Amino acid sequence: MAPIPMTAEECRLATEALSDQLDLYANLLVRKGVSLRRGQELVLQTPVERADFARRVVAAAYRAGAGHVTVIWKDDEVTRLTYENCDLGFFESTPSWQVEQLNSLADAGAAFLFLEGSDPSALKRIDPAKPAAAARARNTECRAFRDGMDFGRNAWCIAGVPVRAWAHEVFPDLSQDEALYRLWVLILEVSRADGEDPESAWETHNASFEKTKRFLNSHRFDALRYESENGTNLTVGLTDGHVWDGGAGRTQDGVTFFPNIPTEEVFTSPDRQRADGVVYSSLPLVHSGQTVRDFWLRFEGGRVVDYGAEQGREVLRHIIETDEGSCRLGEVALVSKNTPIRQSETLFFSTLYDENASCHLALGNGFPECIMGGVSLSKDALLSHGVNQSSTHVDFMIGSDDLNIYGVAADGTETPVFVNGQWTWE
Repeated sequence: MAPIPMTAEECRLATEALSDQLDLYANLLVRKGVSLRRGQELVLQTPVERADFARRVVAAAYRAGAGHVTVIWKDDEVTRLTYENCDLGFFESTPSWQVEQLNSLADAGAAFLFLEGSDPSALKRIDPAKPAAAARARNTECRAFRDGMDFGRNAWCIAGVPVRAWAHEVFPDLSQDEALYRLWVLILEVSRADGEDPESAWETHNASFEKTKRFLNSHRFDALRYESENGTNLTVGLTDGHVWDGGAGRTQDGVTFFPNIPTEEVFTSPDRQRADGVVYSSLPLVHSGQTVRDFWLRFEGGRVVDYGAEQGREVLRHIIETDEGSCRLGEVALVSKNTPIRQSETLFFSTLYDENASCHLALGNGFPECIMGGVSLSKDALLSHGVNQSSTHVDFMIGSDDLNIYGVAADGTETPVFVNGQWTWE
């Protein structure tokens, strides 16, 4: 029997009842997500539709002692209008004021909190070359901003907030009001922010990553081999001195923060020249407001040499052809099917959430912290150690209920790591 729909008034009252929990969520993002320090600048990027929650975050930041909060507003409709009305050439460089804004804030030691919430179809039928060019320009020209996060100079966190168009995509059979409420509840649940003390819950959650990282880092596998019934048969080489990471991050000056809330993955950067075989997606990829479904990639010598998609092949092409490194892997991430996000049986149409329900790979830039001493190396040195360099980093999900993953030692000996989509010890 289908549940009885909520009335608009019931939705309003139920959402109001979340008020105290939303304050706890805002505190979590400020105090644990970016670990804001007294006197520090917080940069908050947020969808304008969630100005109500943004105000809670700003208030939480000032309670935590923020020196100042800069808010950068985003709006799907304005973004779409810009792409519809500006020529491709406009997006091939970043406005100088924006470069100065992001780079100067990063240089001054700001913490960055990104609230993610957008329409998964916001840029449907927009030429994918335009958002690809804009992302490439921003990541290339806003170098202090990008390097500050990549090399551990700035604390940062990405977390979710619901907007109506996204909620409707996740819950298409509900009214807009009920869909928005249900998505708020789900975000709080999977972010471990639905209890009395989310900050303590995240300390406990972070401790759970340590066992897994010890197992992987102690084995020093030479490669990982993936196989599943959907046709995935892929071997990915790992670099000498690779390090598995996950859970909390740490800045160069010792501040512990959480780059993603939620997070369920352990990850490392593979050898950019050692990926061979074919891999099939298990969930849609939503990239720059456009969706790619049922796609596959074939690798030889670390490069994507062929690919296909039932929907969004042109979007996929622009990702792969962004620059010299965008056709190679920058990340391998392992996620058990027994996570809260996967157990919710919800397709979020958002990489932040869907990547934490499924093992995934990423095309593009690798992580300096995923190789011993990497944060002190130059980009050229990282490249020489096998860590990929690119202006993009795009995660795509490959985990399935029958996915098996084997750790391959240098002598070819294989150790089961995943069996039927979960850790061997689960």
